[in-house]
Amino acid sequence: MKYSTDGEQYHIGLKEGDIGRYVLLPGDPKLCEKIAAYFDDAKLVADRREFTTYTGYLNGEKVSVTSTGIGGASAAIALEELVNVGADTFIRVGTCGGIDIDVKGGDIVIATGAIRMEGTSKEYAPIEFPAVANLEITNAIVEAAKRLNLNYHAGVVQCKDSFYGQHNSEKMPVNFELQNKWEAWKKLGCLASEMESAALFVVSSFRNVKTGSVFLAVANQEREKLGLENPVVHDTDSAIKTAVEALKILIEQDKKVK
Repeated sequence: MKYSTDGEQYHIGLKEGDIGRYVLLPGDPKLCEKIAAYFDDAKLVADRREFTTYTGYLNGEKVSVTSTGIGGASAAIALEELVNVGADTFIRVGTCGGIDIDVKGGDIVIATGAIRMEGTSKEYAPIEFPAVANLEITNAIVEAAKRLNLNYHAGVVQCKDSFYGQHNSEKMPVNFELQNKWEAWKKLGCLASEMESAALFVVSSFRNVKTGSVFLAVANQEREKLGLENPVVHDTDSAIKTAVEALKILIEQDKKVK
């Protein structure tokens, strides 16, 4: 089956020339316009299904933002098709829920790797293969958080397919598995839970491109259980600013190499 017409990708509606090599990947299509406001001369170039794309410029370099929807399956589609039309450097920017008690709502979480408790990555690689963020991009995100003087944590995150499997795990028929694994993640120092990075990191390994992830921690259910202060924060500005600053760092590093 042919999945593109005249080079236009089947799901995201983009073709070569529509985007830059650097792409930010939020989940929510409504965040794309907000993120594009940080670009120069940003324009809407595609809006199909959950995939909305704006393209503009940062430090004179062509950059884009494309939404991926919720979960690894749609994120993998977006990444595959963006690579097909010329992108090679990605930063996932979104939200997460804290697991480690040191992570508070409002903090920045930077994924160095992801637990593959989802299904998409298993159709790309055996479970023994790790989902690891690109080191160059991760370092740029850490540097960006430092420049912005933000409270950040860098480490492993957990990825799942079911939002309610996390938040209502005791009601699920497989509650024994969900709850026992959750306790394991806590003991292993997992920072937070989200839904896309494992798939993005594994697909990036397969497609030989670079991907990192940065999140706003919305809240931490483990802090709530312990009666600790548990701020709930929904404003994603700090995570977006961190991702944009990281892109600027990467662009400058790439210019020096040329």
